[in-house]
Amino acid sequence: MIFNSEVFILFAAIFFAVYFVLPYRPQLLLTLAASYVFYAWWDWRFCALIAASTAFNFAAGTVIGRHSLSRAGRWLLGTAVAVNLAVLGFFKYFHFFADGFVALLNDLGLQASESTLRIILPIGISFYTFHSLSYVIDIYRGRIRPEPDPAVFATYIALWPQLVAGPIVRASRLIPQLKTRKSFSFPRLLVGCELVIVGFFLKCVVADRLAPITDSVFAAPSAFNGLNVLIGAIFFGFQIYGDFCGYSLIAIGLARIMGLNLGRNFRRPYFASSFSEFWQRWHISLSGWLRDYLYVPLGGNRGSKLATFRNLFATMLLGGLWHGAAWTFVLWGGLHGLYLVLQRLLAPVHDLVSARGALARRGIVGLEMAGVLTAVFAAWVFFRAGSSEAAWLVFAQMVSGGYDFAAVQNKFQVVMGMGLIGLLVAAEATAEQPALRNGFRRARAARVTMAISLLCLLALFGNFTGSQFIYFQF
Repeated sequence: MIFNSEVFILFAAIFFAVYFVLPYRPQLLLTLAASYVFYAWWDWRFCALIAASTAFNFAAGTVIGRHSLSRAGRWLLGTAVAVNLAVLGFFKYFHFFADGFVALLNDLGLQASESTLRIILPIGISFYTFHSLSYVIDIYRGRIRPEPDPAVFATYIALWPQLVAGPIVRASRLIPQLKTRKSFSFPRLLVGCELVIVGFFLKCVVADRLAPITDSVFAAPSAFNGLNVLIGAIFFGFQIYGDFCGYSLIAIGLARIMGLNLGRNFRRPYFASSFSEFWQRWHISLSGWLRDYLYVPLGGNRGSKLATFRNLFATMLLGGLWHGAAWTFVLWGGLHGLYLVLQRLLAPVHDLVSARGALARRGIVGLEMAGVLTAVFAAWVFFRAGSSEAAWLVFAQMVSGGYDFAAVQNKFQVVMGMGLIGLLVAAEATAEQPALRNGFRRARAARVTMAISLLCLLALFGNFTGSQFIYFQF
């Protein structure tokens, strides 16, 4: 089930109509049942997979809790991590090796086709697997105790607002919130609705109105001139932001209405002045997960500079591979690893210029923001392209395809997209100013006006065809 569909509106209306009138235990069980209905709407067969994963990790957490920080606990944790990664790898990365296996069989004279080796990727498997991994790891580290209630743990894993595309919420944050009854709160309803409305605007207006341009450009870049291709690449950078940030805001807003606080997942990432800051603003729950469960265990920045560079690069490379079984994701992750390494190497230049005064500091920060944005958008080309060859074709067309605006195709959609991006950038630039941001939060009339305005824009420009969110494939 997807948020931008008619059936979800009916689902949410029924759920919230019943949710707040129930006592604690029925309320928890309703949330769990609704989560499985929400997931089963896509493909009911994979409910068995998430149920099996839940049962395994519940049992693993219980056993590991008896042996935390011991040698036996380390072996038990290794087994639990291996099983989770094996399941994730089988479903998510089987295709990565299937193509080569088919070619090998055909070279040996054995007839094989890709269709016979294709396996459907269970939606959201990366997200609920990462929830499970953080749970068992934190138990081993002694940071949390095993959850004794299977219904609470199952609800934590399958909670429907964040089940299929995050945020990745730690057990230490969410499980305690699931242990009390949630009563209706009108102020919480208003805050949640504001987040949901902004999320739908980012998805249905910004992302879905930019999507036709990016889809056509990346499908056949050689059919467009260089300016058209450049516009398509820029549009994708804002499309994926609107799409994923939009989903996160809807999920966070719905959870807030339920009485649950999932934290935040985005904080105006395109205003970052460094690559490390970008990852503190983009997909915050994933970047925090990679830092705490991958980068730090690899050694973090505790060793030599070379070891730190290796750990940064390896973390981002694996972060790219987490997104899917394709070399384009590996290249995208590798680029971000390289960016982080270069940032460390160029840090003395930043410090030297900044020391020359306030004007120099502002100047270098502006240049750094422009450089980070350019590099991030360049990396998005690999993320979006169907293959590395297609990505290089996009770059080649940008260089040699000409920049005549008269030859730009779909001018109306392009101009509309530029207007939407301008509106988004202006809103986020305003939110970057602490005084304006805090003043807006306190001004209820302004917030209501904004919500009504966004609803009007949704009605006028929103795409309600039920297009899937980009991160559903991860």
